[in-house]
Amino acid sequence: MSRNECCCCRNNTDVCLNQIMTEEAFDVTVVGSCMTDLVSQAPRLPKAGETIHGHKFFIGFGGKGANQCIQAARLGAKTAMVCKVGKDFFGENYIQNFKDNGVHTDFVGQTSDAATGAASIIVNDAGENAIVIVAGANMLLGGEELWGALPAVSRAKVLVCQLEISLQTSLQALRMAQENKVKTIFNPAPAIADLDADFYRASDVFCCNESEAELLTGSSVANVEEAHRAGQELLKRGCGSVIITLGPQGCVVVKAQGSSSKHVQTTAVPAVDTTGAGDSFIGALACYMAHYPTMPLEEMARRANQVAGVSVQTVGTQKSYPFKKDLPAELF
Repeated sequence: MSRNECCCCRNNTDVCLNQIMTEEAFDVTVVGSCMTDLVSQAPRLPKAGETIHGHKFFIGFGGKGANQCIQAARLGAKTAMVCKVGKDFFGENYIQNFKDNGVHTDFVGQTSDAATGAASIIVNDAGENAIVIVAGANMLLGGEELWGALPAVSRAKVLVCQLEISLQTSLQALRMAQENKVKTIFNPAPAIADLDADFYRASDVFCCNESEAELLTGSSVANVEEAHRAGQELLKRGCGSVIITLGPQGCVVVKAQGSSSKHVQTTAVPAVDTTGAGDSFIGALACYMAHYPTMPLEEMARRANQVAGVSVQTVGTQKSYPFKKDLPAELF
């Protein structure tokens, strides 16, 4: 009998109620992407059609979903990843990477129909980056896999989704979570201007950066005041709360309760590589939401800012993410 089969199931892809009840619960479940990062460091970003010399190259683990899951796990959250990788070298390595970081991998699928997702990243000496992604196997994650992962979704404290997989899959995951009274964090990245209105209504916390907020609202988001206005506009679309991250300016937190909007400042740090900093923030936020559900959202955001601030001081994506043991005790 397969893992997904029992006497009361209709077929092998179904998950029965008895099985759900006996499955372990998770703090954070992430439905999202895995990408192999192909990283080049160079003095500056090349112009269109230009070839420049870089000074270092390395291969790392990335993808917004996996990044967020790994950061939450490193902070002590019990995590599960729902994703799809290729049946290739990169896919096998990625599954081992999850295991090495304590992430539950029963819902990590492999396919022969596409390669593991890949991201080509250029980082300049100022820590700025340019990224091209090829989604590959990520786009084959669909409803059948979500149904198979129902135990991880329905018994999580927090579910996190993004847009590096099929939009329909992300929205379905958010709906499944809300139907089971699981808190949701939605990161609309990479952002699209005509985002389905249901994404807002399915988001307990809608978290984006300034460029994503600008695309979604059609208004400039270049400073804190403009972020406040954009947050209020996004909130009107049905989100429970909105967080707009502003890099070194911290973030703006807009809550429906009391219609409050607060600027959460952060401490300036020397940035070496900002790749994946937003994912570090969201992974930390998910961990805080799972472990401290009564903590004010702005306090969670302040602490998540500090975690992300540590990550930008080291080159690389996931390898820059701090562990709980390496952070000040007052963050926990």
